[in-house]
Amino acid sequence: MKRFEGILFISDLDGTLMNSEHKLSAENSMAIEYFKENGGLFTFVTGRMPCTSASICEAVRPNAPFGCINGGGIFDHIKNEYLWTLPLSHDVIELVEFADNSINDLGIQVNTFENIYFCKENTQMEIFRRITGLPNLTADYKKINEPIAKILFGDSDPEVITHLAKILTEHPKAYMYDFIRSEPNLYEILPKGSGKGNLIPKLAEIVGVSMDNTIAVGDYYNDISMLKAARIGIAVANACDEAKEAADFVTVSNDEHAIAQIISDIDSGRIYFDK
Repeated sequence: MKRFEGILFISDLDGTLMNSEHKLSAENSMAIEYFKENGGLFTFVTGRMPCTSASICEAVRPNAPFGCINGGGIFDHIKNEYLWTLPLSHDVIELVEFADNSINDLGIQVNTFENIYFCKENTQMEIFRRITGLPNLTADYKKINEPIAKILFGDSDPEVITHLAKILTEHPKAYMYDFIRSEPNLYEILPKGSGKGNLIPKLAEIVGVSMDNTIAVGDYYNDISMLKAARIGIAVANACDEAKEAADFVTVSNDEHAIAQIISDIDSGRIYFDK
């Protein structure tokens, strides 16, 4: 039996696997290859859509399907197809319109499973496009007929996002959805029952790994549920306090090759799975 056989390692991307320059370090890359060569399954779970994850897959080369849409989908990058999705009801447009009418100049993005539509422009949406390299595909959010994966709002002022979170979660129909602050300047509406934590058991089942042999690492609020769901949850040193509290361990920061450190700790027995 190979050293890491039967272990499923799931990492968040930005702020965790990637350093502050949004790059995969050589140290992390080499450690991931070592982990895979010795029987481990390595993948990631991200808030991104598959259409914005191609370059990440080329760099990381996961040997298991990856989680996307903050827990709303599982995508097989080899077959280039979804293995599982959880769509939003189109009734969510009522909340989008409410947010649009309540906050001036709020950036609005509608993500379907195949496309990302920029429905209302602002500085944060421009930054988002520049970082992701996405085309400026526009649409009226009331006229999108494709199955919706998630709604994303953005504003360059984090206080606006704080206010948005308050009014959306107090909306009479808020109980129908899940909400997550994926970054200080971004806020998302997701299907009820989604989230990275709910995806982990589905992913483990697909690849044939026991939940007792799962490990997850992350840094932000949207990672908390998966840190709790995995057998071992690890927060990076640069994680928010809430993620650190939810984790079993805190490791080095994303700028100190956290993934390589964790793999080394598993290899040496400093981190181990109870049998």
